[in-house]
Amino acid sequence: MQQNQTLTGTIVGEVELVSLSQVSRVCRIREEWIVEFVDEGVVEPASRGPEGPRFDGPALQRLRVAARLRRDLGVNPAGVALALELMDEVQTLRRLLSSR
Repeated sequence: MQQNQTLTGTIVGEVELVSLSQVSRVCRIREEWIVEFVDEGVVEPASRGPEGPRFDGPALQRLRVAARLRRDLGVNPAGVALALELMDEVQTLRRLLSSR
């Protein structure tokens, strides 16, 4: 017999910022990985303050992709940065082609 479950959460938009520990918990990424991704230029915190880096919605999405590349494919942080850069270029090229 299936039980009804209620899920609760917060939708993170481009305005709301979340802390390093919140990103780690929500995205299921170790904090050390997030720091490595920031150091490698994979993602840039929306702000930095005494409480640490804070991330916006687009950064969370990018971190999720980065974590999947690292966890599922064993790609190191430098490789993740390169892969995401190439994925961004492909997306830009597709937009250009579709606008013609």
